[in-house]
Amino acid sequence: MTRTTIDLQEAISRSTVDDSCAHHAPCSADQLSVDAVLRLLQELPTWSTRQGTSPGRRLRGASRVLGWLERWPGTGWQERWVAVGGDQGLEWIDHLAAEDPRSEDINSLELRMGVNWLFLARVMRPAYSYFPRSKSPFLFEHAPRLISPDLFEHLAQEAAASPITCREHTLARRALVKLALHTGKEVEQLSVEDMLEFRDWANRNRKANRGLGTAWDLLRRAGVISANGSLLETTRRGGQRPISELVDSYGVRSSTIREVLIRYLEERRASLDYNSVRSLASHLVGLFWVDIETHHPGIDSLELTEDIAQAWKQRLLVVRTKNGQTRPRKTRLETLTKVRAFYLDIQEWAHTDPAWVPWAVPSPVRRGDTDGILKARQQTTARMHQRVRERLPQLLVLVETAEKHRDSQRAFLEEARQTPAGGALAHDGQRYRRVVPKQQPGGERYRGPDTVLVENIDTGIRIDVTQTEDEAFWAWGLIETLRHTGVRLEELLEITHLALNSYQLPETGELVPLLQIVPSKSNEERLLLISPELASVLATIISRLRRDHGGTVPLVARYDPHERITGPPLPHLFQRKNAHRWGVMSYNTVRRLLNDTVARTGLRNAAGETLNYTAHDFRRIFATDAVTGGLPVHIAARLLGHHSVATTQSYLAVFQEDLVRAYRSFLDSRRSVRPEAEYREPTEEEWREFQQHFQARKLELGDCGRPYGTGCQHEHACLRCPMLRVAPAQRPRLLTILQNLDDRITEAKMNGWLGEVQGLQYSLAKAKEKLANLDKAISNSTGTLTDLGIPTLRAPL
Repeated sequence: MTRTTIDLQEAISRSTVDDSCAHHAPCSADQLSVDAVLRLLQELPTWSTRQGTSPGRRLRGASRVLGWLERWPGTGWQERWVAVGGDQGLEWIDHLAAEDPRSEDINSLELRMGVNWLFLARVMRPAYSYFPRSKSPFLFEHAPRLISPDLFEHLAQEAAASPITCREHTLARRALVKLALHTGKEVEQLSVEDMLEFRDWANRNRKANRGLGTAWDLLRRAGVISANGSLLETTRRGGQRPISELVDSYGVRSSTIREVLIRYLEERRASLDYNSVRSLASHLVGLFWVDIETHHPGIDSLELTEDIAQAWKQRLLVVRTKNGQTRPRKTRLETLTKVRAFYLDIQEWAHTDPAWVPWAVPSPVRRGDTDGILKARQQTTARMHQRVRERLPQLLVLVETAEKHRDSQRAFLEEARQTPAGGALAHDGQRYRRVVPKQQPGGERYRGPDTVLVENIDTGIRIDVTQTEDEAFWAWGLIETLRHTGVRLEELLEITHLALNSYQLPETGELVPLLQIVPSKSNEERLLLISPELASVLATIISRLRRDHGGTVPLVARYDPHERITGPPLPHLFQRKNAHRWGVMSYNTVRRLLNDTVARTGLRNAAGETLNYTAHDFRRIFATDAVTGGLPVHIAARLLGHHSVATTQSYLAVFQEDLVRAYRSFLDSRRSVRPEAEYREPTEEEWREFQQHFQARKLELGDCGRPYGTGCQHEHACLRCPMLRVAPAQRPRLLTILQNLDDRITEAKMNGWLGEVQGLQYSLAKAKEKLANLDKAISNSTGTLTDLGIPTLRAPL
């Protein structure tokens, strides 16, 4: 169909206007009379639409809407539309349709047609809240033919020549239509402020602004808006806010107290990271002073009377939710501590800086008010330990669930890809049909060239198998990396391809793979030894990223939501495709993937609640598992990046009394070697001993995985020991051992050596278990070697 264009302003100028705008030529459509508006609608082009939507019906519907709006006050149609609340709901259509003796369905359709054409003619401008309620595909289909048709055509060509899929382009087109109809502007006239206003409205009302980011990119490429980055990057470009803006965001009324708070936070800023500064401002300004001003207006001094201080402490006990309910405030003692420190700091600074003297007043928080903080910390530690006790025994269930779901979705995707469009397939006891992709401009690129859609034959639910397989893979990758490293969530998302290193042992020349953890909470870099299991996980992740990017890991910049800064482009490992862009996973994405995996396990605690896992739970589990396995606490503290061993000890959850006794006896034996400083920073000699420990693990069937600092606890019965890691190359030897055990059991039974039979059968069961685990590991491998790109760090000469 040939595209029809029309100049709306020219059509308006040709229409007859009423007396109120007789001196304005051309006049805005908002000021036209009813007859002039109807003549304007007649001049608009007519496109073939569904049956029953004739031009006469659209004029009748528009006439009835205009006649109804004339009953309301206002100097123009837009003011009347706002006065009647047309954007707030569509109930007015049902009431207006009921006034006509014809069918209400016919009347409702006619009225909807009329109001849509009034929007297209710019007689009225709908609010953003109108679109989710109306859901009219007519506007999104035909508005680009009237509003900036040439630009819409150009943007479509730009999208087709880029990685933007047709689905993303359709959503961007809808976003631009909403912007144009709401603002009353041509698309060429849209500004950055217009798009940010739409984004802010969506955020305030918790509406998805799908397509707005892609629309931003297209307009930026077309030169309509001036921006150096994406919508998300532009939003974040503000970075860290000045202290004055942080304080002013809470609305402090007293100018003198405002200056004191700003100066105090400026003094503390040098020793704190930005996230800690924001937290401190929240406690001192939001929870303390603004609350004081709200309930006791007119106060202009930090010196508070006893009744005001006691009233504030009472209000601090509870948090009032939006629905009016209350709950105990968990951060009450933390707020009291920070307020007390605020007053005591000023008193101390006043000794050296006279400017603080007027504000050196008694603190409203007495020493006894914070006496319960030690008990609160102990309760927090107890809750942490209980979480570990509940989750550590179930960790393998979670790991196996993630692994099985990854394998299942990968097989599902491969089978669906091999199924022709419209063909049937079965998976996990369900019947599916491969969905024929929508034939939009670009064909299958409507959802991307690799997207595979299926439909459940029994339920009719459509599934994007490509997306489900991607989520299953990354859920598995997150869980495996977290449990093998014990890193913080922020550190996990900062892992890059450049973080993989290797160290060459000076005596043997063996390469030990290492993972570099960049500065995070403690601003202290550290190196973790990469276990074979972790190496397999990282190799799989790197192979997947390289497969999608021509053999290289793409460079993406990560935004730190805590520090509000964007890092340089780096080859981050935990990155996914979001729309047509690649970016590092967000915290919410990690939480969602973990929660989805936990939901599949069906794990429950003693109270019947879902046994959810957080990223920090894996860190505590890692610490507990390492130390109870024999790793000294001060080595574990170094691996976790803790400055104090006491912090590491608070992570350790104990399960049984015999475990406590075993651990204490182990510490006693270690103290006999180092009687003076068990809890200290390891020396260079200890680190060298720690590295050389791995040289003594080579065995007949593979490697010994016993922790550093421990001897063999099984009298070298390696076949029975759970610490033996069988090498894939030794599988034939393991089969020979199994056959030999069978023969020895047969011989022992023939000779009546029943005690020997029992021991050999136990060894045979353990050997079969190791063979099953080895075969499982081999089947999970890709079968190809992955070059991790690890540089070698040689020992200093």
